[in-house]
Amino acid sequence: MVSNPVHGLPFLPGTSFKDSTKTAFHRSQTLGYRNGYAIVRRPTVGIGGDRLQFNQLSQAELDELASKAPVLTYGQPKQAPPADFIPAYVAFDKKVLKFDAYFQEDVPMSTEEQYRIRQVNIYYYLEDDSMSVIEPVVENSGIPQGKLIKRQRLAKNDRGDHYHWKDLNRGINITIYGKTFRIVDCDQFTQVFLESQGIELNPPEKMALDPYTELRKQPLRKYVTPSDFDQLKQFLTFDKQVLRFYAIWDDTDSMYGECRTYIIHYYLMDDTVEIREVHERNDGRDPFPLLMNRQRMPKVLVENAKNFPQCVLEISDQEVLEWYTAKDFIVGKSLTVLGRTFFIYDCDPFTRRYYKEKFGITDLPRIDVNKQEPPLVKQELPPYNGFGLVEDSAQNCFALIPKAPKKDVIKMLVNDNKVLRYLAALESPIPEDKDRRFVFSYFLATDMISIFEPPVRNSGIIGGKYLGRTKVVKPYSTVDNPIYYGPSDFFIGAVIEVFGHRFIILDTDEYVLKYMESNAAQYSPEALASVQKHVRKLEAPASESESKQTEKDPGVQELEALIDTIQKQLKDHSCKDNIREAFQIYDKEASGYVDRDMFFKICESLNVPVDDSLVKERQGLTLLPDWNAVV
Repeated sequence: MVSNPVHGLPFLPGTSFKDSTKTAFHRSQTLGYRNGYAIVRRPTVGIGGDRLQFNQLSQAELDELASKAPVLTYGQPKQAPPADFIPAYVAFDKKVLKFDAYFQEDVPMSTEEQYRIRQVNIYYYLEDDSMSVIEPVVENSGIPQGKLIKRQRLAKNDRGDHYHWKDLNRGINITIYGKTFRIVDCDQFTQVFLESQGIELNPPEKMALDPYTELRKQPLRKYVTPSDFDQLKQFLTFDKQVLRFYAIWDDTDSMYGECRTYIIHYYLMDDTVEIREVHERNDGRDPFPLLMNRQRMPKVLVENAKNFPQCVLEISDQEVLEWYTAKDFIVGKSLTVLGRTFFIYDCDPFTRRYYKEKFGITDLPRIDVNKQEPPLVKQELPPYNGFGLVEDSAQNCFALIPKAPKKDVIKMLVNDNKVLRYLAALESPIPEDKDRRFVFSYFLATDMISIFEPPVRNSGIIGGKYLGRTKVVKPYSTVDNPIYYGPSDFFIGAVIEVFGHRFIILDTDEYVLKYMESNAAQYSPEALASVQKHVRKLEAPASESESKQTEKDPGVQELEALIDTIQKQLKDHSCKDNIREAFQIYDKEASGYVDRDMFFKICESLNVPVDDSLVKERQGLTLLPDWNAVV
């Protein structure tokens, strides 16, 4: 029977008791962190808080202590420093042995040579006992040359042994990949190194030469039959004497042809001819100096020369009956060379003097070959199609990629934000159009006109933009030479025809009156008279104006009263110019009118002093306030 160790009672069902002093029954942590690293720690307390009996040392530490022998009192004995060791790749770095050698190569399919001698250089790299074989490159040899065997350890026999520097010497044969190389000599560094290692070098040998290459170096024998004419005398007499002619080749009849100039040189020493091209700056041609190299030119060929093979570039005397001579080159005559007809138009002074002394020709004037340019064809524009402005349509005829017409920048800068506004009525037989009013805006910077119709409540006509900014052509102008409306055409009583609609100018604003007064020279006497008449009406007695005010619509009277009140409050306001700019931004149509709510919203955004009574009054207004009259 197992007894309970705590209470001394037998461990039977119903007789076991819990220890009330134990409160913790969790397992102890075996993982901790120190300086940010996870470490393992041994638990000291078991389940229920009982103290665990364990050894603080690990098993590995106990084994190390058990097997550790006692040492001397002063610690371990010091080891002697090892001897200095220099590896081969450091001791022999960049140290290369060079040997001069050659090998013989058979040439089976050639009647001129049976074998070929190829000279090579054998390099031995001491740092890793590797070797390479390089053949010096000979220009235009026709043989693949250069690195024959790349750097590697080369096998010496079938047992796997490799060549060592002790195996290399002068006057010996070595076989590498089936080719036998004869080493004939080495450089000074190789000789000093091998002798320092106790190797006795054989005497150097002469490098074998290729017999076919030596045969090619010998001059070829030439068997020339002496002619009746002494060419040596001609050479000595006319040496460095050259006739120079200036000629042209006219190829304008062919497609993409042109007239090009050439210089023809005739060498008197051997009767050869040379044709040079004359290049001009930025002519777009490759800079080839010669059209025809210096050679003799056949003039008349024999009949059998038609069957002469064209692959042969040089023609002998047997195929030519007559050659070109100096008498065939005359200024003012044509000359056919290589299928091209050259016309000689001039020569240099030495050539003129030679022809005078040799042939007695004294008259060799220069011929003018410059072609007169045809008169310029006047460009005619196609008829106007009616779309857009005439200037914009004409740009399609001037360039493949049309550009915008040039604008008068100075005029745009001087007249920027200068707009002339007029009140006009539509001349129409329809009764509904008689009461319609329009605001004309003429922009002095671009000479464009826009038309705005103020909306009238319950009129049955939707107001707003009637015509966007555009230039308006006068009715009596032609399509090719359009005449646009200008500031002088707008005055009180003038009739403006816009795309088939006739408008009568009824009134203007104060800015137009000031502009006409400062630029009176632009306007006709009729226009100035209409302005004077309009000013007199404005200066009529106040009683007459008051009597007219009583007859006005109540809404108009309330609007005018509101404008007068706001003008009094803006009289001493410092940001009057800013207010005008703000109204111009929101008045996109440049009609002079803005929406009622927008009018008061702009005033509030600019901190314009508007009384509460005015805000209440605006709720009963239905007309659009004219901001030009307010500001």
